[in-house]
Amino acid sequence: MTYLAKSILLVAGLALAACSNADRFGNNGAGAGAGGDAASADSASDPKSPLYFQEAIGDRVYFEVDRQTLDDEAKQVLDGQASWLTENTDYDVVIEGHADEQGTREYNLALGARRASAVREYLESRGVSSDRLKTVSYGKERPIEICSEESCYAKNRRAVTVLASGLTG
Repeated sequence: MTYLAKSILLVAGLALAACSNADRFGNNGAGAGAGGDAASADSASDPKSPLYFQEAIGDRVYFEVDRQTLDDEAKQVLDGQASWLTENTDYDVVIEGHADEQGTREYNLALGARRASAVREYLESRGVSSDRLKTVSYGKERPIEICSEESCYAKNRRAVTVLASGLTG
């Protein structure tokens, strides 16, 4: 292999490494610096920690094919989220809407937006201030599972509530 080819491969590898987001499917910024002290932020047993929110309450709800309607299970998770957010006012949220790989990019972006909006509206109806809620749609661009089976599609039809601190003012 020539020196030029090795250099190109090295630069390409470094560029890809720089673009990766290690927290993409992780704890959504719930580590140190996400609000509070590092010890409580990393403890799933602390009811005020983002990790507790993610693991004990649940940070995501799932949808049926081509639907943005919240079922009873989703409402139960969102009731817990609303309660936690009411007690922990230091956190704002970004609600991510996602879709499975079926359909066009445009259709799935719109469906993801409707799913995120459904979650936002539900949280607002439970007393969470709209000033603390932002939405974004990723459509089919950020799948958790990639395969052509219903089990994978079902995991990708979701809305994820991501905690953030300091989004407002």
